[in-house]
Amino acid sequence: MDETTNTTPIGENIDSPGEEEIQQATVTSWKNSTYEIISKVAYLIGVRKQIFEKEHEPPRLEIYEELDKQTNAKIVRELCRLRAAIERNFGHINKKIQYEYRTLMTLPEYIPLDAIQYLSGEGISVIKSKNRLLVDTIIELNRLICDRINNCRDLFPIWLDWQYVRDLFVMPDGLSVDGTKKAADLYHANKMKYPYQMYVNWIPDDSGNILFSDKKFVTLLYKQHGDEFADISKVSDAGSIIKNNIYEFINDSNKTVIVVDCENSDPYKLIATLNNLDRETVSKISKIFLYNDIHASSAWKLFESYAKNIEVEHIMIERVKENKSLVDIKLSTGVCREFYKNDVDSFIIASSDSDYWGLIDSLEDARFLVMVEYDKCGPDIKNALIGRGIFYCYIDDFCTGNSNDIKMAALITETKRYLAERIQLNVQVMLDEVYRVTRVTMSEAECQQFYNKYIKPMHLVIAENGDVSVELRGR
Repeated sequence: MDETTNTTPIGENIDSPGEEEIQQATVTSWKNSTYEIISKVAYLIGVRKQIFEKEHEPPRLEIYEELDKQTNAKIVRELCRLRAAIERNFGHINKKIQYEYRTLMTLPEYIPLDAIQYLSGEGISVIKSKNRLLVDTIIELNRLICDRINNCRDLFPIWLDWQYVRDLFVMPDGLSVDGTKKAADLYHANKMKYPYQMYVNWIPDDSGNILFSDKKFVTLLYKQHGDEFADISKVSDAGSIIKNNIYEFINDSNKTVIVVDCENSDPYKLIATLNNLDRETVSKISKIFLYNDIHASSAWKLFESYAKNIEVEHIMIERVKENKSLVDIKLSTGVCREFYKNDVDSFIIASSDSDYWGLIDSLEDARFLVMVEYDKCGPDIKNALIGRGIFYCYIDDFCTGNSNDIKMAALITETKRYLAERIQLNVQVMLDEVYRVTRVTMSEAECQQFYNKYIKPMHLVIAENGDVSVELRGR
């Protein structure tokens, strides 16, 4: 760490991407991205609140306010703020300590004293000794960040490699003097290439602001680890033109319902679509009708819990013949009933099946908007919709990253069902058989001790090939 390094006091403005750069970037491959991940990273690494408050800066203020209420996140943020401030102003601070006998608490022009005070209130002491070297404080901060960063794991979705995110906060060899010096030299030589000049464990390059968008950040993050992020749908969202057409359709309606062909629509993509639309506008939708078939995804059973508080009517349709679904007939009659009896004038149909063109073509006075999927919807139905001036959109275009909750719920539900069907074991019946076969005679107290020591702690062991066995503890 070079004491002569040019430094910037903490209170001064730190350069960040300006409006012109952002406007130019919106026409690049990063457009239509989400901003949740980069907002969380920006908060945790200590980016100033003023950045979140600026209209043309990528980090979102609502994410800042949400995380600022969470103790684990705020602790990591304050630790990172302190580390970045010391790294940025190391030369000035070190001179003040060595030649003027100052302490960190007397250098508010370089050190965010509110960070030290907050951490102290949480029982975390950063300043251990008046005679301590400044590099020792960096090492202590590195240790605390390493110890605390895993507490923030649940802030990020399961599809994002947590180890890659964690590595951003962990200074390489940061518990040694040589390691901290190497990291500091790299940082000071490339300060303008670090996000908002905050220290992160990053190999600086000419990519610009890595926290410009989720799409850009995740792509570069995986690239830094010699990996490739393939599912861009998790960090990109439908553009404003698509959303505005949906909003206009709903707002111009007297009464709107969503009608879903569960055989020909994806529950996770549809939930993602609803989650990425304006909450106030979506609340004007009167009802969601799910026309379901036994062979459709089991996730539809959970749909109501994630449908943004819209009333859901789940209609399970039995098959008269095993090879013939009746969903299309029931759906068509249901739409006609809502139109003629319940004064519904506008229908959002979620299906990629062309069979519904007959329904749409017959109800000339009804308004329709169709949500389809790229790989399921053929050109004929799309051309027919265009010919009638009916707007359609792809639910694939909406960010799927926020449908993680329903995916996990569906996986857990089906796992429990599968286990319940295949694992039926009563340990009391098992022990009765064990005692009978072994002819071991034990008192009631001995039986209880055996149960507590060996049976109660038994657990499943999963082999590398996926085979499962039951293992008794204590043996």
